[in-house]
Amino acid sequence: MPTTLSRSRSVNATVNPPTSDERYVIPNLRNACRILKLLGRHPNGLKAAELARELRIPVTTTLRIMTTLHLEGLVRKHDGRFELGPILIQLGNAALAGTEIRELALPLLQKLTDTTDETSHLAIPCDARALIVAVQDSAHPLRAASRPGFLAELHCSSTGKIFLTYLYPQRAGELAKEGPTQRTPLTLTTLAELKREIELTQKRGFSLDNEEFNPGVRCLAAPVFDADGQVAAAIGITASTVRFTKERIPEMAEKVRTIAGELSQLIGYTGPR
Repeated sequence: MPTTLSRSRSVNATVNPPTSDERYVIPNLRNACRILKLLGRHPNGLKAAELARELRIPVTTTLRIMTTLHLEGLVRKHDGRFELGPILIQLGNAALAGTEIRELALPLLQKLTDTTDETSHLAIPCDARALIVAVQDSAHPLRAASRPGFLAELHCSSTGKIFLTYLYPQRAGELAKEGPTQRTPLTLTTLAELKREIELTQKRGFSLDNEEFNPGVRCLAAPVFDADGQVAAAIGITASTVRFTKERIPEMAEKVRTIAGELSQLIGYTGPR
């Protein structure tokens, strides 16, 4: 029987919520959240002055926020640089455990890994990026898959491209203007490239990362639709280009799309209306 996800708990909670009444916003609490998100994109940490400059917050305010976050275990300080703190691991694991779609996807990820012999993963939209929430490793000793909790960019990851296509197409222009990270020589960075990629992904029903995030690594992902016909997640595989050659793309796409379709049915999708 299809299971309709509790949207307040699993899907909508991962997408930026609509703007609420600004009268109830606590500015420095919002700044603390912005700081934590920024640190999540800098695993080597940042100095207080760098945080203040990047987020345009006064240095004294930044120091007060960092002191509070440090006392609560949300950040730690090493060699003058602030990093995310260990308490976030506990919080992250608790959040993942409460993601219903993840539990439904786990046996399907195992099935996909068994049929492709490659590492599979599930991502959900989060803060206009792709949050990896589950990974099923292959038996191959050499793997390049991101781990649960990783936030992948929209323009250069296969799951990110699914969300860019189906949820955030307007972000293509914003990304091109901001200057997206050029992770490899093959990373798409211009507006024309991103628009073509969106059109291609929509046309074929799957996305590709052709060594755009990591050299020598190819990824492919397909959308997972919910009961309302909206994209709720993406399922993908990650493999070495030595094993996952261009000639195998049609075969891999069929397998990934099949599993994504099965998960879509489990969460209530009944097909185009």
